[in-house]
Amino acid sequence: MKISALDEAVSNGRPGPLAAAALSGGPILLAAMLGNAATIPNIAPWYDNLAKPPLTPPNWVFGPAWTVLFLLMGIAFYRVLRSDAAPTIRVRAIALFAVQLALNAGWSFAFFGAQSPLLGLAVILPFEALIFATIWAFWRIDRAAAYCLIPYAMWVAFATYLNAGVWALN
Repeated sequence: MKISALDEAVSNGRPGPLAAAALSGGPILLAAMLGNAATIPNIAPWYDNLAKPPLTPPNWVFGPAWTVLFLLMGIAFYRVLRSDAAPTIRVRAIALFAVQLALNAGWSFAFFGAQSPLLGLAVILPFEALIFATIWAFWRIDRAAAYCLIPYAMWVAFATYLNAGVWALN
């Protein structure tokens, strides 16, 4: 008798490969789509007209950078979902990942949607801290998954610099 992916996840404490792919890709894709919905309509003219700090990359860099980062996040999350780690350790890591992912999308709404660099700072600071907490939680489960999140943490640290610079200059 064939069991569903949900039944498999409940019975052995982790989702099967297809379920894990959906569970890792779905929320990340949703966060990306929500972030884009808040960001894209506010690039021109609002963001384009702001004074920006040194080292601000051209707008076209952000799309490819985030595509790579979201892909790495998906790989990391998939590995954690499929790991044999104790369920309590995995649940904590999954919860941290979910909260930081919500803040990922939330930052776009704060900075771009509300057109508020100050509100963006209020979101990005705990967001960055949660990325580091997620890396630590993933490290305890799967070091490769943790390594996948390091470029993400670095990029968000750079985004924090850019956000703070925009706030200070405007």
